[in-house]
Amino acid sequence: MAVNPSIITRDLDKIADKTGNIYESLHIVGQRAKQISNTLKEELNAKLSEFASTVDNLEEVFENKEQIEISKFYERMPKPSALALEEFIEDKIYHRFPEEPTGE
Repeated sequence: MAVNPSIITRDLDKIADKTGNIYESLHIVGQRAKQISNTLKEELNAKLSEFASTVDNLEEVFENKEQIEISKFYERMPKPSALALEEFIEDKIYHRFPEEPTGE
């Protein structure tokens, strides 16, 4: 069984040290991964919309090599969760916690 060479073992203690809690750290990484994913999805859809066809007839639909290459490029990119975790480890993510309401 071959192991994917892009898989990296992470020290959970280092991730937890950033916030003092592993679950808070992973929540922050997850939220950033959602942001990255949404941005990439918008970019991909914008690029693919240039090739959109208004033809509904299946016989007139053809392969567009540029469209396929764009899709393959996005498939080969690192996953949003990996990008977000890397940003978190390198202190490139700004995060804050909402302030506790005062009892006044």
